[in-house]
Amino acid sequence: MSHFAKVENGRVVKVIVAEQEFIDDHCTGTWVQTSYNTWRGKHYDPETGQEDGGVPLRGNFAGIGMIYDSVNDKFYYESPASSWTLNTTTWEYDPPIPYPGTDNGDKSEYVWNEDLYQSDNTKGWVLESE
Repeated sequence: MSHFAKVENGRVVKVIVAEQEFIDDHCTGTWVQTSYNTWRGKHYDPETGQEDGGVPLRGNFAGIGMIYDSVNDKFYYESPASSWTLNTTTWEYDPPIPYPGTDNGDKSEYVWNEDLYQSDNTKGWVLESE
């Protein structure tokens, strides 16, 4: 069995598990195979969760709402902000400023603030404490 994503207007609207024969005989529209073991342009072992050197299929495992780029034959999420750029190795968006990580080992996290970045392109990450 394999996973297949139904694509309408470049967006994933459904993901099912089926045999290729079922897709060919019973499904209408555009269905594209996707691999549960593919993420960020790499293939992972389903048993260990570790990268295993297998062939990644279409950038990422498809999920509802994701973009399907038929030219590049890849699935990826929509950009979280207009300033981020699509990395065509990982098929994820990269921020213009690297993520700063956690603050001194506490449980604080940073969130992206596009308005801040647009006003000063040396800033963008804002500390958000739990």
